[in-house]
Amino acid sequence: MLFQTQFYVLVFLPAVAGLYYAVAGSARARQWVLIGASIIFYAWWDIRFVVLPVSQIAATWLLALLHDRTGKRSALVAGIVLNLLSLAFFKYLDFLLGFLAEISGLSLPLPSVVLPIGISFFSFQLISYLADRMRREAPIYPLRQFTLFVLLYPHLIAGPIVRHNELIPQFAFDPRRDGLWQRIGTGLIIFTVGFAKKVLLADPLGTIADPLFANATTHALNLGEAWTAVLSFAFQLFLDFSAYTEMAIGSALIFGLVLPENFRRPYVASDIREFWRRWHISLSNFIRDYLFVPLASSRAGLLRYVPVSRLRALAAVLVAMALCGLWHGAGWTYVAWGVWHGFGLVVHHIWQRVGRPLPAILGWTVTMGFVLMSWVLFRAANFSVAGSVLMSMVGAGGVAGALQSVKLLITAGLACVLIPSAHEIIDGFKVPHPVIAAAGALLAVYCLFEAGGGAPVQFIYFQF
Repeated sequence: MLFQTQFYVLVFLPAVAGLYYAVAGSARARQWVLIGASIIFYAWWDIRFVVLPVSQIAATWLLALLHDRTGKRSALVAGIVLNLLSLAFFKYLDFLLGFLAEISGLSLPLPSVVLPIGISFFSFQLISYLADRMRREAPIYPLRQFTLFVLLYPHLIAGPIVRHNELIPQFAFDPRRDGLWQRIGTGLIIFTVGFAKKVLLADPLGTIADPLFANATTHALNLGEAWTAVLSFAFQLFLDFSAYTEMAIGSALIFGLVLPENFRRPYVASDIREFWRRWHISLSNFIRDYLFVPLASSRAGLLRYVPVSRLRALAAVLVAMALCGLWHGAGWTYVAWGVWHGFGLVVHHIWQRVGRPLPAILGWTVTMGFVLMSWVLFRAANFSVAGSVLMSMVGAGGVAGALQSVKLLITAGLACVLIPSAHEIIDGFKVPHPVIAAAGALLAVYCLFEAGGGAPVQFIYFQF
């Protein structure tokens, strides 16, 4: 089921919210309502997929319980390995077999395993819980609450990546508590902002970027085509992914639940570190806490032979960002994208040590140029196409041609930097103004008509 469909907006969300508030006096009942709704939401694509998250949730909870009863750390290690193996099998098996075939010269059959939607997100949430158990920072939760923490449908498919302590305590809050109508009103405004981003901007941008990147696989683009392709994809990616996040946060807020921030206008960042503090914040925090910190601080494992702590930290950045790239997709271009950003973070750190800060406008220009180049790697089918597009951006494919769909690109660019994030709206609009509410209602109606004009387009991050 997709957020930006008439069925979700007019049927599913009102029905679930109505039933949820009808039983709001019972924490147990309202939690079961959300669990049932989440299973239906996830099963909408293929009911067989439900088995995987339910199985991983049950296995993770049982292994955490075994650790609690016996004190055996191996139970938590087994849980982490189990979730990683599930992710590896469904997402990376073809990639690994292809790599082995390439280096060995053998002909290995590829099973072409179907990727269950959202597996990267719910696997990471389970892994983070088990890691926190190792650190003695997570209790054993009742199975019902633990299940809802992972399955809660607004964040289940494409995040934000929610940690147990950010969400489970909220399940005890009565959704009818003070501020009920403010939360519902703000949730509807945030949802509508995401709705408009998706159907009015991200999807049209995709119709520009996709053909141009497809053309780049057969011939070099000219200067105008290359910049149109890269800018349209850069805007599409942010608007599409932030739209999902806002529709998720807005939906959850209607149930009285606050999901963590995931974007805060990243294209205004004046350095690459600030960009990652604003882009996919829940993933950035996960990488920092569960990859970078252990790699940088431990003398055991992958980086134990790097003798100087500062060098170890810089090496940890590169390794963590390479794994971040691999998380996004089973391909070497994704790994290269991660390493590219790791390299940028290392250079930024060294530059900070030099103590010569760039003027804000120059810092922003350098950062955006760096990010745009990285999006070419992220989007291109392979290194050859990425190289071709990058060369075309500097005129190697010809300086003829102008930017296409300039009005849409300008509108999208302004939307990226001017529209406040979901949590900026939550923090800044304590009582939505009647004019804002009326404008939001009209925008929602317009988006509903737009959404009914054709088949809905899936969110980009569903493939991750």
